Amino acid sequence: MSRFSAPIAEQIWDMKYRLKAADGTPLDQSVEDSWRRVARDLASVEADPALWEPRFYEAFEDFKFLPAGRILASAGTNRTVTLFNCFVMGTIPDSMEGIFESLKEAALTMQQGGGIGYDFSTIRPKGAEVRGVAADASGPLSFMDVWDAMCRTIMSAGSRRGAMMATMRCDHPDIEAFIAAKSDSQRLRMFNLSVLVTDAFMEAVRAEAAWPLVFAGKTYRTVRARDLWDRIMRATYDYAEPGVIFIDRINQMNNLHYAERIAATNPCGEQPLPPYGACLLGSVNLARLVRRPFEAEAALDLDALGTLVRTAVRMMDNVVDASRFPLPEQETEALAKRRIGLGVTGLADALLMTGLRYGAPEAVEATRVWLHHIAREAYLASADLAREKGAFPLFKPEPFLASGFMARMDADVREAVATHGIRNALLTSIAPTGTISLYAGNVSSGIEPVFAYAYSRKVLQKDGSTLEEEVTDYAVQLWHKLHGDAPLPDYFVNAQTLAPLDHVAMQAVAQDWVDSSISKTINCPQEIDFESFQNVYLAAWELGCKGCTTYRPNAVTGSVLSVGAPPAPTAPDLSTPLERPRALEGATYKLKFPGSEHAIYITINDIVQAGRRRPFEVFINSKNMEHYAWTVALTRMISAVFRRGGDVSFVVEELKSVFDPRGGAWIEGRYYPSILAAIGAAIERHMIAIGFLAGEGMSLKSDPQSPADQGVTALSGPFCPNCGQPGMHMAEGCMTCPHCGYSQCG
Repeated sequence: MSRFSAPIAEQIWDMKYRLKAADGTPLDQSVEDSWRRVARDLASVEADPALWEPRFYEAFEDFKFLPAGRILASAGTNRTVTLFNCFVMGTIPDSMEGIFESLKEAALTMQQGGGIGYDFSTIRPKGAEVRGVAADASGPLSFMDVWDAMCRTIMSAGSRRGAMMATMRCDHPDIEAFIAAKSDSQRLRMFNLSVLVTDAFMEAVRAEAAWPLVFAGKTYRTVRARDLWDRIMRATYDYAEPGVIFIDRINQMNNLHYAERIAATNPCGEQPLPPYGACLLGSVNLARLVRRPFEAEAALDLDALGTLVRTAVRMMDNVVDASRFPLPEQETEALAKRRIGLGVTGLADALLMTGLRYGAPEAVEATRVWLHHIAREAYLASADLAREKGAFPLFKPEPFLASGFMARMDADVREAVATHGIRNALLTSIAPTGTISLYAGNVSSGIEPVFAYAYSRKVLQKDGSTLEEEVTDYAVQLWHKLHGDAPLPDYFVNAQTLAPLDHVAMQAVAQDWVDSSISKTINCPQEIDFESFQNVYLAAWELGCKGCTTYRPNAVTGSVLSVGAPPAPTAPDLSTPLERPRALEGATYKLKFPGSEHAIYITINDIVQAGRRRPFEVFINSKNMEHYAWTVALTRMISAVFRRGGDVSFVVEELKSVFDPRGGAWIEGRYYPSILAAIGAAIERHMIAIGFLAGEGMSLKSDPQSPADQGVTALSGPFCPNCGQPGMHMAEGCMTCPHCGYSQCG
């Protein structure tokens, strides 16, 4: 009997985590084989592997503990890859030689699949003097463009994609250009951007004071702090970037405040790291630890949670010794501090299963209790490991215990650390868990609310056909299993129905008991006014968050989703093709796809049938002879379909779902996964213009119940470059696909 509760879970395991030979032959015959492989490898560094292998395996069973995908896919395979998820690279020197040496290090790290973060504040601003060459500096953004091109090149070469984070201090002279960079939909697409906001800057904003922009002790100019803050907020309001990182708070709360200075994070923000810092990730699946779900006595099993956390800490500590590293500096850093990032997933589902509404005061308090328990057990487990195996090499009792985070820890935990030391400098982090959450049965991701309770997903079959299946949230599946067709209770809320400040409350209470940081997106409705939007960030600051990332549907990155069913199509009459009149009216559309030397011209001619204008034929032309054969074939095939009559809108959907493994492109603020997808979009726009299609575009079919949020959600928005389906949305600080689990954060 399969361990998987949903077809999508087994597909994710087979595609991403199942060990296979070079020719594709499966070596893991079942998911249990994958668990055994990882448990055996991580137990091999123990003095008594036979004791710990079954305990590690037990933690994996029933998807209770979910190591990050890199561990699950690569541990025990002898592949030359890192098991660490994320890195912050070395400080970029302000010299041409140093900059390009840093670029080489980034390429080597990304080649092994690691996501990376960089602080570009160390590069002199645009226009600054470059001594000895009689020239002016081009500034950090010009070099960010070089990094962006490098990432695209590695991606096109077939390596696993790694995302990048770029940070810049709020007092850097080029900060305004940094803030505005993502207004160009073609620029820096491989980067997430965040501004490093200091306490002094926030105080200057409140006081509406002047704010100097400084580099290397020289003040280049002065601006009003409020004006600069408004620029950050307006950019984020309009196109979802840059994010905000409260960098002083991060350094004040850091257990290692005495040994390092942090100025950057990994791509999704859950790991603030020093130069060459590395961290590995894993998540406890809270949805699997609820006793008597949906009953009056429903509760999270805290004893089981504590046991699981202690096993997970030991297992993740072993990963530090079992892993390879792209660079020797990263290995030195990891072994000196032994950072791990133990987090959670399935929080929203666990709240639902215990009858709590995400964001409500009772849910906030439950989250506080659960995450406090995790932090307590993790620190006690690490202190026990220190007694057995030794503390991390840079441990110093007095400054460690004086950190902001340790100051709030329980007295018995502080005593254990003071007595035995601690094995891991930092232990907790809440990371993006999109893919592993799908693998675990589509539990809610990280500490995010449920994204959609059910949605349609197209699955490619072995014969080339597609089958549409419904993907349902884990808690919703369980509710219907226990209660049949009974409507969902009113405490079932999702990302689209929550007030932004409910998101902030949940992030803030989680941050209280997370020593690193949290990857979370605060979804805001498109109609939110600018003042209310700014208040989200101010609330995050005041409530103790270490950063804030929001997403508001916009023209650059697209909308998140729409709920509802499109009109039912009429059945096509496939018996006799329509006759062609001698003259037809139509329109021609010019398409310039990035990377193609010549434009493509798409001409669509229409016919009037039963008083309704409809597409009749298509011609696709280009000077680029490379495209000649397939454009002729496509022209004839689409025209043949159009001439059969009936509902031919499916042509648009099929074209738009085609993706190019070399990568797509952004055109006029929208992402297209291939040239064919862009052609499909042009045909779709024409169909809308002539009234053949209603609305703003095609979406997947849905069959909502009443109320709407209990039904199947029709996902729209940017197309996934991995599976080609619509619905890419911002979650946990990263654009994510709900269909295949693809994430821009690698």
